[in-house]
Amino acid sequence: QVQLVESGGGLVQAGGSLRLSCAASGRTSSPYAMAWFRQAPGKEREFVGAIRWGGGDTSLGDSVKGRFTISRDTAKNTMALQMNSLKPEDTAVYYCAARSRYSGYLRRSQSDYDYWGQGTQVTVSS
Repeated sequence: QVQLVESGGGLVQAGGSLRLSCAASGRTSSPYAMAWFRQAPGKEREFVGAIRWGGGDTSLGDSVKGRFTISRDTAKNTMALQMNSLKPEDTAVYYCAARSRYSGYLRRSQSDYDYWGQGTQVTVSS
């Protein structure tokens, strides 16, 4: 079992930056990949980005490319989401997820991830 805990959410003005962190614990083996998803009120959960734990390569959703970056610290078992040039439409609850199984590419569907955090609220004011 893996426990994921997000932190770093809050209120920020449009154009500002915020950095989210996800701490993983509980499982001795490393995940294959970790990801960020977000869900705004009344909308479906949306893929934000993912990172392969071993290689560090990333995949980002189209709506955040060029503004968000994902990184991981394998020694600390943490993943970060650096969010720049934030827009009001980025307002959502952001969730951290982990995938334990191998896959040939970074997955973008919720169903491809085995473990989830509780989420952290990000609010961007206009």
